[in-house]
Amino acid sequence: MRKKVKMKKAPQRIKKKVKAAAPKTGKPAKSRVSGRKTAGKKIATRVQKRRPRAEATKTLSAARKERAEEPLILVINPGSTSTKVAVFQGEKPLCQESIEHDRAELEKYQRIVDQHPMRQQLVMDFLARHKIDLKSLAAVVDRGGLLKPISSGTYRINQAMLQDLREAKRGEHISNVGAFIAKEIADRAGCPAFIVDAVSVDEFTPLARVSGLAGIERKSLLHALNMRMAALQACRELGKKLDQVNLIVAHLGGGISISPVEKGRFVDVNNANEHGPFSPERAGHVPCADLVKMCFSGKYTKEEIIKKLTRSGGLVAYLGTNKAGQAVERAKHGDRQAAEVLEAMCYQIAKEIGACATVLKGKVNAIVVTGGVAYNKMLTDWIRERTEFISKNFLIYPGEDEMPALAAGALRVLLGQEKAREY
Repeated sequence: MRKKVKMKKAPQRIKKKVKAAAPKTGKPAKSRVSGRKTAGKKIATRVQKRRPRAEATKTLSAARKERAEEPLILVINPGSTSTKVAVFQGEKPLCQESIEHDRAELEKYQRIVDQHPMRQQLVMDFLARHKIDLKSLAAVVDRGGLLKPISSGTYRINQAMLQDLREAKRGEHISNVGAFIAKEIADRAGCPAFIVDAVSVDEFTPLARVSGLAGIERKSLLHALNMRMAALQACRELGKKLDQVNLIVAHLGGGISISPVEKGRFVDVNNANEHGPFSPERAGHVPCADLVKMCFSGKYTKEEIIKKLTRSGGLVAYLGTNKAGQAVERAKHGDRQAAEVLEAMCYQIAKEIGACATVLKGKVNAIVVTGGVAYNKMLTDWIRERTEFISKNFLIYPGEDEMPALAAGALRVLLGQEKAREY
């Protein structure tokens, strides 16, 4: 098995962030703001890196003592093209890596859950490289998978949860794998295993559940963890509380989730596995009649159809890559097909954002774009051009803030600030 290990320069980046987040004046660092006039109004576009919360100044000896007493938390976050791993001491990361996977390496697994042993071994190798003793861990935390509808919060990983993920009743998704890895490592370490804000967080309104075909109900499946963090960061930018604003939050990654967030609640969302825009890996909403014909053509098994829709669709189907950055570079170097497919993806993303605006009856404080694809300015510019009439605030938070959010969720339970929920 070939693997690529991409070491993040975590210590340098984190040092810089802390400095920016807690200047001597106590004021937050300024974001870069560019404005341009469109249709008589100024459109504010902010692109900002995430910062940890400012902390009160402590003496060096007190800080060292406090860090020594803070629990060690292993954080696991499987993605469609990578496995992110980190060890946090309290809220501070000690070490972290993003272990990338070749698409050919993953294609050999019939089901996504079958990747569990391979990815678990990579996590164990990570711990060995950084000399982290299993017995020193206070908790292991994972992102959580396609579970039955649940409220937001931190949940213990139990056998009922693992059984639902193994059966994949709610669908195949890479996040299903992490709970198995977290539970096995936690059992070896003698500590609890948790998930935080799983993708099956459900805050739908009754109207949002109606599909148009009796017996089939629309489902709430979204990148809740990162989207909630992006929404909170947008509120800090706007100087508002989450329950005071209406936002449209678009997570653009291997899968795409776009949600109208009404006063802090994800009242609707495209199911990133089945609906909405196509993404680097997923087909999104496709013509129903043609899909039915494909299903009954006799050429494909049920598993092969699901794989086409969730792992081999989107950019993979058209361009042979699931990396948006690679496709952007091809477009910039004259690949007309790459440019056309990418612009079509952005067209569909913008169309979904417009649909979300109708859910909020046009009362939108900001459009918030996050996820790995948001690093590509060409793509966010195409999306902004079609949606800037909806709100004067178009806020971009590239990447994901999932690792600190997962660690924080586990830490709240360990410190007794929050009670772990049972699935």
